[in-house]
Amino acid sequence: MATVSGQLPRPQMRQRRRWGHYVVVALLLGAMLFYLAPVYVMVMNGLKDKSYMTLADMWKLPRYLNGGGFPAAWQALSPNLGNSLRMAIPSTVLGCLFGAANGYLLSKWKFKGSDVLFTLMLFGMFIPYQAILVALISTLQWMGIYGTWYGLTLVHIIYGLPIATLIFRNYFVGVPSELVEAARIDGAGLIGIFFQIMLPLALPAFVVVGIFQFTNIWNDFLFGVTVVFDPSNQPITVALYNLSGTNSVDWTVVMAGAVLAALPTALVYILLGRFFIRGLLAGSLKG
Repeated sequence: MATVSGQLPRPQMRQRRRWGHYVVVALLLGAMLFYLAPVYVMVMNGLKDKSYMTLADMWKLPRYLNGGGFPAAWQALSPNLGNSLRMAIPSTVLGCLFGAANGYLLSKWKFKGSDVLFTLMLFGMFIPYQAILVALISTLQWMGIYGTWYGLTLVHIIYGLPIATLIFRNYFVGVPSELVEAARIDGAGLIGIFFQIMLPLALPAFVVVGIFQFTNIWNDFLFGVTVVFDPSNQPITVALYNLSGTNSVDWTVVMAGAVLAALPTALVYILLGRFFIRGLLAGSLKG
């Protein structure tokens, strides 16, 4: 029965809110199970013996806990795992530093044509990898670094600059310009202000850009297979593709390899997830 004001009595309102809460929780649990289902399949089948790997038993638990395909996957992928770490870590760190420098200059030290330059840099976000492969390989050959892991590192640093510059520039716009002016009055120059004031304030933006950069670099396949042709220097994504073979596929090893390849990015999100959300809320993606 409705009250005089047209609202439901408080007990009924509380009951509706309670049911709404249950519906939201049920939807979230369903979404969680949906997204975790592939992870469950990969882990369970990676732990199975090859003889028990069938479509009918795909969802069943392994009969024996003897490691399944993980030892073979680790033996095959561990060198390439090191290659990916050797490439992704410096690419992420240097990409963040260069992006922070660009964002700082384009937000606090504007010059004639800076807005045009910023717009042109943003176009790099929308250029498909395939469109620049021929020019990229020709440039790397001219520089003498084609086929090397540090050539691939340079490619990822440059290709990640547009999104890094965008995030840092938008973050630094929210920093009061009075801080920069006060530092200039105290005698600090362009470089001093950047390292002493702007970088310490940009930790949330560094987390956001770092996660984006590391994830994109780690999951890249096209540049890894075209820029580096030596299997001993190729990243883990290319090595994982080569596990499939040509005639027969050991799916236990492939599933275990997929888990190993995805583990570093999963750990990054697990360990830095809360800082990532704080960075988003701090305005690092606001225009």
